[in-house]
This record gives sequence, C-alpha cells and structure tokens, in this order.
Amino acid sequence: MTSGALPPVLDAAFLRELLAAADGAGRPVHLLDVRWALDGSTGRDAYLAAHLPGAVYVDLDTELAAPARAGAGRHPLPAPEDFAASLRRVGVTEGSHVIVYDDTNSSPAGRLVWMLRALGHDAAVLDGGVASWDGELDSGDVQPAPGDVQPRPWPDSQIATADEVASGEALVIDARAPERYRGDTEPIDPRAGHIPGAVNLPFSGNLAADGRFLPAAELRRRFVDAGIRPEQDVIVYCGSGVTATHDVLALQQAGYSSVRLFPGSWSQWSSDPSRPVATGPTP
Repeated sequence: MTSGALPPVLDAAFLRELLAAADGAGRPVHLLDVRWALDGSTGRDAYLAAHLPGAVYVDLDTELAAPARAGAGRHPLPAPEDFAASLRRVGVTEGSHVIVYDDTNSSPAGRLVWMLRALGHDAAVLDGGVASWDGELDSGDVQPAPGDVQPRPWPDSQIATADEVASGEALVIDARAPERYRGDTEPIDPRAGHIPGAVNLPFSGNLAADGRFLPAAELRRRFVDAGIRPEQDVIVYCGSGVTATHDVLALQQAGYSSVRLFPGSWSQWSSDPSRPVATGPTP
C-alpha cells in the first residue's frame, strides 16, 4: 500500500487496503457520504437507503458552506469553528484518513476533500462514488463517536479573493459548462458570462466515459494542452465554489502544486456591479 499522504483521488481497491490497515491498528479511516445535487434530487434519503458500511452523512449546504450572503456568494466557506464542529459531529479525528464519496460526478465529494486537504488533513475522493464499491452496503443512519478535530483558519495559500482574481497575476480557470461560460444562459446568478481572461475548462472534462477521473497522465495532458504550465499560479472558480474543487483536485492529481480556489466564484463576482464581465467562447 502506498505510504504517506493520500492522493486527491483513489479507487475502491486502495480504499480496501486502507480499511485493512486500519483494522490492523493503522491510521483510522473515516468514510463520509456527501450526496448532494443543486435540485435536491439526491441527498440524505439516498444515504439512508444505502451507503458504504460505517459511512456518515455530511450535508453540503449546512455543513460545508456558510449561509449565502452578499459579497461572498452562494456557498461561502464556513467559519473554521463551524467546520471543525461539523467534522467532530461526523467523528473525524486528528491524524486520520478521510475518504469521501457521492453518487454523481465527485464534485460534492470534491468540495469536502478540498476543504480537508486545504487544512492539511489527509483526504481523498473515492473515484466513481458509491457505485464503485463492490461490497455490501448498509442502510440507516450511523452515529459515530465524536471526533476531536480543532478549528484551523482557512490558509491564504489555498484560497483567492476577488481582487487577486482580478489582478491578472494568476491564470484563472472557469470550471462551468461552456454555455454558462459563454454567457448563452445563466439560470442561477445575477449576470451571464465569465471573468475576463478566464480559460474555460469544464470539470466534466476530467472524467472518462464511465464517470471516473481520467488517469493522472491524461489529466496532465488536458491541462498542458490548455496552456497551463506546471509552475504557474492557478486560480479556479465555478458557479458557487463546489464544482471548481473538482478541477483543483484534478490539477493536483496531475502534479500541479500552486492551485487556489476562488470560493465565492461566479455567484460572488457577478453580483458585484463593479466587476467586469466577458461573454463569448474566448477569454
């Protein structure tokens, strides 16, 4: 089994190795279920019906985000104290491995994994989600023993402000679908279009036809072909800071190290009339 820090994305075989090692008094492994969709089509009910054994449900809207507010977007990062309390509720302990999954495209899981990794906690997305698990599933709620995670401030090295995005000093990636990037449609946020200068790399392009992440070498080729140099400072945004974490983790899986999230994303930028907006297929 690979030693040291977890990669951002791992498969079910790797998870089984981690669980076997934990049974042998290795580092604890916490399984967290973050099934979520913007339209409410999946979530806690799906978890209660069937989930990986021992997995605990985490609610993205209430535990992985603060309430939406002007100037911060639809899914602001929660206060460090609130996030730590949520982690303790679901049983996360210091020094443990945390594996997170969902049942869609790994972006809800990616939000939690990015948050944990940004704070220095070993965490990874289960590639392929609940469908990739070939063992038995459990039903009902899991009530773990309380965890012991303490609050840590969100590090400046992992997040970008709107002013830093606007400075032009970093390469900016827009992880949304092309039609939203172009400004053809905007079903949620105040204005249509994209941040001027941003390159469109939809997070869906990180996935193969089976819904799993492309191999690291193919991900790297995708980003190199888009003109992203490994040494560049990169900032990623999406609609509200959820699906952008998919691109962040994919970049990290491909070997990029200087990648930050703009948490407020388009929902914050587009609500500020002083911020310029570009439309069309090019940056």
